[in-house]
Amino acid sequence: MAVAFSSDSSDVINRCLGISSPSKTSSDLVETVYEVPRCVEWVKEHNFQRVALQFPDCLLVDATELTLRIEKETGAKVYILGDTSYGSCCVDEVAAQHVTADCIVHYGRSCLSPTSHLPVLFVFCCRPVDVEHCVQSFRDLIPDQHSRVILMSDVTYSASMNDISTRLSQQYTHLVTSSLNIPDSKLDTESSTVNSTSRKQDSPNQHSQVISRFGRTFCLQADTELDSYSIFYIGEESLTLTNLMMAYNRCTFYSYNPEEKNCRKETLNVNKALMKRYYMVEKAKEANVVGIVAGTLGVSDYLTMINNLKEVIKKAGKKSYTFVMGKLNVPKLANFMEIDVFVLVACSENTLIDSTEFYRPVVTPFEMELACNSCREWTGEYVTDFRELLPGAPSHVPMSEGTGEDETDVSLISGGMRRVGLRDEETAGSTAVVKRNDVLTVAEVNTGASFLQSRSWQGLEQQLGETEVSAAVEGRRGIAAGYSHEPGAGGDKEGPQA
Repeated sequence: MAVAFSSDSSDVINRCLGISSPSKTSSDLVETVYEVPRCVEWVKEHNFQRVALQFPDCLLVDATELTLRIEKETGAKVYILGDTSYGSCCVDEVAAQHVTADCIVHYGRSCLSPTSHLPVLFVFCCRPVDVEHCVQSFRDLIPDQHSRVILMSDVTYSASMNDISTRLSQQYTHLVTSSLNIPDSKLDTESSTVNSTSRKQDSPNQHSQVISRFGRTFCLQADTELDSYSIFYIGEESLTLTNLMMAYNRCTFYSYNPEEKNCRKETLNVNKALMKRYYMVEKAKEANVVGIVAGTLGVSDYLTMINNLKEVIKKAGKKSYTFVMGKLNVPKLANFMEIDVFVLVACSENTLIDSTEFYRPVVTPFEMELACNSCREWTGEYVTDFRELLPGAPSHVPMSEGTGEDETDVSLISGGMRRVGLRDEETAGSTAVVKRNDVLTVAEVNTGASFLQSRSWQGLEQQLGETEVSAAVEGRRGIAAGYSHEPGAGGDKEGPQA
């Protein structure tokens, strides 16, 4: 039987894709799920006239109905922020400022990163949890009632944390429950305590150790270490869980998925993941030209982090360029082949990306500091929140002033010797003038320009005045699937003129 190696192109055009759209929330539940009364009260209390509502893709189906309700009850002008500039977990202050909004109401999952410009109200659209099944799954997976366990959850399941914690604490004496530490957003004082899951026995005292990271706060006994605790996470497999596992990589993780109602011990090979990230550090050490990519324009202190990275990279004798390009993809970064490595400044949940398909590695600010700062050592501790690296933060390590002597080590990638640390002579040499083409013309050494000169193709040649002027002629008719002049196109087809 003959088999065709190709088919009619019309099959591709007429093919139906099986894409399931998110189901719309019933009108009776919209007010409860999206906390409409709370949103209306907040807008009225502060007399906001222009309100921006930010939705992730999965909640956009309810955006119209919710907007009409808030506009009707507040009288304010409401805008919908759909396609966010970066991750949907971050507050999109840039898009809100495009419509000169007075405030933002952020719906759905959030990385709980603090903002810097506009007041923000966080509405997590909490989803239900089968408390009985979750508690029983916890008991089955962790039968030892003297185990030290920290209870955490995704923000969308935070409403059920109190019930789960109350039932488990009756048997598990060393259970610690985390509470959400919602960022202060100038006017949103209520949201700083809403959905709080702190319990009396977990409240801080002079003998407890308080740990607050990634918008979650919990208290440990003074005579215990974090490594001795396991972490039980309530939520689906997500960037939040990956971020927590990388940050608390010495703790055993268990997770409960409320949607599928299954509980498991996480088997992610953290050591393997850390070694993969250390390989990225080695690639950053090999780099001479670094591209600093702004992965957020809303998280506070991101400009401070970018300036700090520029200083660190400069002291390490490397060149840096800054890019603002929205959401990352392979074609965007492939346009800058002169860059040896990119460093992404983003929130803690979006900073870890798999750059296998990218032409150049994409590292985190922590990895870039490891590559440039000889005073910072690799200990297995991993920092995903760039704000912890800034001066005054707990993970900040200042660079040495340098002695003027070259430091060398062995590259784990090429096996050769390389210079590391401060390179004063190279930093000064970047502004020195050099002779070009043996004529009396001087130019400043520029890495990007040097790379462009070495390329065989350097862009289209304008050839002004050298091209003969010709009269306009009629172009092809039809569509790309079959123009009218092509054989078998069916004669003259109606369609746009090319």
